Amino acid sequence: MDIHQILEHLPHRYPFLLVDRVLALEVGKSIHACKNVSINEPFFIGHFPHHPVMPGVLIMEALAQAAGILSFKTMNTKPSDDSVFYFVGIDNARFKKPVLPGDQLHLHVNITRQMRGIWKYEAAARVDGEVVAEADLMCAQRELS
Repeated sequence: MDIHQILEHLPHRYPFLLVDRVLALEVGKSIHACKNVSINEPFFIGHFPHHPVMPGVLIMEALAQAAGILSFKTMNTKPSDDSVFYFVGIDNARFKKPVLPGDQLHLHVNITRQMRGIWKYEAAARVDGEVVAEADLMCAQRELS
């Protein structure tokens, strides 16, 4: 999927859109997406000026956005103004190595369970084939009133 298709399957927009391309997707199972980490990212100004590092929470958010694309494709639907997907849990999160400007962050997410609007995933972020972060994620779809 290119950026235009990603924008159809995620409600996020700049500066919070953290998926640039989907390289592989198996509906109902897994996704492999990527984020090109540029020195121009707005968070690098303050995190940290003397040694820019991508914040771990944004790595988790990038994984969650990849999971969102996978979920929407699995449901054969697109985001709407009537509902929202919330991040409701992060378990077993580990950060193994800093993500730096110039890195290409590969986002690997597998669905482990889906029941009544709650989705669970295994997720790992890699740079140059090496795991830099991993976690078990949980998201929930909620109707807006």
